[in-house]
Amino acid sequence: MGKRKNIPQLRFPEFKDEWIAVKLGEIASFSKGKGLSKNDITENGVTECIRYGELYTTYNETINSVISKTNINRDDLVISETNDIIIPASGETHIDIAKASCVLKSGVALGGDLNIIKTPNNGVFLSYYLNSSKKQDIAQLAQGISVVHLYAGQLSKLWLVLPVLPEQQKIASFFTVIDQKISQLKHIKNLLEHYKKGVMQKIFSQEIRFRDEHGNNYPQWKLMSGDALFTTISNKSHNSDLPILAITQENGAIPRNMIDYNITVTEQSIDSYKVVEEGDFIISLRSFQGGIEYSNYKGICSPAYIILRAIQDIDHRYFKYYFKTERYITDLNRKLEGIRDGKMVSFKYFSEIKINVPCKQEQTKIADFLSAIEGKIRVTQFQIEKAEVWKKGLMQQMFC
Repeated sequence: MGKRKNIPQLRFPEFKDEWIAVKLGEIASFSKGKGLSKNDITENGVTECIRYGELYTTYNETINSVISKTNINRDDLVISETNDIIIPASGETHIDIAKASCVLKSGVALGGDLNIIKTPNNGVFLSYYLNSSKKQDIAQLAQGISVVHLYAGQLSKLWLVLPVLPEQQKIASFFTVIDQKISQLKHIKNLLEHYKKGVMQKIFSQEIRFRDEHGNNYPQWKLMSGDALFTTISNKSHNSDLPILAITQENGAIPRNMIDYNITVTEQSIDSYKVVEEGDFIISLRSFQGGIEYSNYKGICSPAYIILRAIQDIDHRYFKYYFKTERYITDLNRKLEGIRDGKMVSFKYFSEIKINVPCKQEQTKIADFLSAIEGKIRVTQFQIEKAEVWKKGLMQQMFC
């Protein structure tokens, strides 16, 4: 390998030496985990354990806190040592299987379908390295189509370019600090989301009430039927020049080109699509789960959806939140009980459900309050994404 490939683009200034090319099998030994099915996991287990599927769903490059426990006899388990690196031995795709984590705790049971790598090198450094520069190389080593397998014999042939141990440790510590910051931001986001959920329950059950600018109570809420507040719209008068809307639980009704949406639509079918105005609500009909969706856009949507338009002077944001409450979703789902798949939530069903409606001034107070919380969640999510992009860029520059 040429000298340029053996020196990373970005490194700490105190290190000057060229990185050394070795095969993973020259610096490590390999073994496999053992057992541990889903039924072996118990909340009151005495031994912490890691199952291979958790590498995809729970853990990143380092594991210092373990979520699962088991009561299987330790003599029947494979137990970790600090600095062990684990990689799935099987998975669904070649690229997914290329996922390394360093176990920073000894005494943890390592489940079946896990490759265990033991090395005198820094395991944290190697995990970051394997998950960045070597990810594609590992994916190419894996074998299989419907189920992909990765064996120790294949991993042993993987070429690496490694710095001296002090530089490994410095890089590992650097990325660990970045990941700690990302974890803190994710924790803050989770706290905000839990707070929003809890406060919504109290607001819409009227356990929490707002007051006007003089400190006086607003009028009592009215219990109104859906058809007293909204009507259903079936306007198909368009020239097919409006954006086609996708109805999502995460972002409401948004243009399809804003998301990965692969369903094609013929020109003939578009003629039957309904016009959606900004501020309309849309009922997702089949397999109703996530409430009624709000549209911030004008566009067209499938005729299979029911479009709701306000016939009262309301703050649309209040109903945007109200239709997402657990109680309302439960009430609307109850209308589907006993109805076979393929049936729909009709406007008739929607109209039969009673809705708690405060005066418009209190609607606005509630909407402003919840919008402020959502704003903080969005800012935190932006910070998480920014930090993850920064981390990815650094990993590309700091590894050979």
